[in-house]
Amino acid sequence: MAVIVGVHGIGKYNYYLQAGRSATGAAEAMRAKWDRYLHLGLGGEPRAYFAEIAYFSHLLNDGDDEYGAAAPRKAMELQAQQVLAGWARQLGVGEHVTGALKSFTGWLLERLDGRSAAFAKLFAPEVAAYLTDQTRREKSRQAVAECIRKNRPKVVIAHSLGSVVAYEALWANPDLEVDLLLTLGSPLGMRNVIFERLLPAPVNGRGERPKGVRRWVNIADKDDIAAIPPALTGSFTGVDVEQLVNLDWIDFHTAGKYLGCPALDPHLRPFLA
Repeated sequence: MAVIVGVHGIGKYNYYLQAGRSATGAAEAMRAKWDRYLHLGLGGEPRAYFAEIAYFSHLLNDGDDEYGAAAPRKAMELQAQQVLAGWARQLGVGEHVTGALKSFTGWLLERLDGRSAAFAKLFAPEVAAYLTDQTRREKSRQAVAECIRKNRPKVVIAHSLGSVVAYEALWANPDLEVDLLLTLGSPLGMRNVIFERLLPAPVNGRGERPKGVRRWVNIADKDDIAAIPPALTGSFTGVDVEQLVNLDWIDFHTAGKYLGCPALDPHLRPFLA
């Protein structure tokens, strides 16, 4: 019996389009992939690990980009540029640059290597859409909460932006209880971009593990430019285990690399016996 619910990260709108604009179809396509990814890391006989993937990318996108790039409303463009600038400064890029924000973000995308620029073009608009549009934010949280409530999993594995949505959904729905929250490549602690905007807001500079979560494990790749900082214990109370891994200097943030990482094995084995 599948005991895990997954919560996806950025750039997954293409699944929605490929499924004929069906969130259910997108979630099922992702579930099949995540099962394969996790099997690569755990070995043994193939099985269904995930009960469901909580899918929300369609709630943050308006566009028809077949590659899944976010296409928020015009009003969101400034917020996306602000997220991009804040993220870049976490990397130590352009912290002394002054002038128009639009000029700065254009300069930044030209300066980044191709893979990082492609990541930034997905990350900034979707993070901005989630954090600044309260309707989208609430609908995304509800989608995740409803998926967890329906499946009652022992484990929630949340990747990338999905860790932010899962964190807020679990706080907003204290009836939801999980034995293990496993965050992968999480930007939850990213200062001046995400951390200060979390709901509930951090108190005295610290967030806290959701009340219904019994154990929290955070795993981040040392080169993951979304997981800044990679360790969450400096920002959150209740993180039980932090693990820094070395996945791939090119594929530093993909769900496939994280789910196939042997570091997940000891944390998941007790639930898969």
